[in-house]
Amino acid sequence: MRTDTAAARGSAAVHRVLEAELAGARARGVDRPRVVDVGGGSGVWAVPFASAGCLVTVVEPNPNALATLRRRAEESGVADRITVVADDSDALGTHVPPGSADLVLAHGLLEVVDDPAPTVAALAATAVPGGAVSVLAANRFAAVLHRALAGRVAEARRLLAAPDGVLGEDGETLLRRLDRDRLTGLLTNAGLEVALLQGDGVISDAMQGVPRDTVDAADEVAAWEGELVEFEDAAAGIPPLRDIASRLHALARRPG
Repeated sequence: MRTDTAAARGSAAVHRVLEAELAGARARGVDRPRVVDVGGGSGVWAVPFASAGCLVTVVEPNPNALATLRRRAEESGVADRITVVADDSDALGTHVPPGSADLVLAHGLLEVVDDPAPTVAALAATAVPGGAVSVLAANRFAAVLHRALAGRVAEARRLLAAPDGVLGEDGETLLRRLDRDRLTGLLTNAGLEVALLQGDGVISDAMQGVPRDTVDAADEVAAWEGELVEFEDAAAGIPPLRDIASRLHALARRPG
């Protein structure tokens, strides 16, 4: 599973959605929202959520990632709010009771599991009625577009035709990339209601850093980076741009 990849971290738009979800849980009377982060890596979400007063369970098999998670939790003084489960996502139902989480995270997970359908079903079962599942998944059309723009047109054509959006000869570590229809289909087939679908990384992953005509001064670079963040935030929910983002972010709710 992933640790601190871009798919794990998420953009400002992703953060805002999840913060609103936790605020909603508190408004319903949940004093300490319960979060389950499946494939939670080294705690890029778990530690901030625990610092905000949540009770977090991280399911992650990678011992190196878990060592980093424990160190981060200790340094932040939130180790008592984080429960670590050293196991694969397949064992989620064994370790976490069904209907126990206000928010379930699966960021960068569906690309690497053997079969995403039972994984999504397990995520859905973990959420409380009215709770939410947040999924960040690699977007197949973004991978096609990035290759084409880089001049690798023949490769982009093969990738476009590949059923799972990956090319075996590339030695890719991903088992699949998803598009909007496949992602929403997985969620709805698991009995979830898709409340939001947005892009994560519309242009930032395809750019080669600060434009050459930008003055190489700290304040100029900071201003440009701020503009990029603002653009990504504005573009995340606009369908033509959302659908070519590097990752797709879905928030789906278990019916109450």
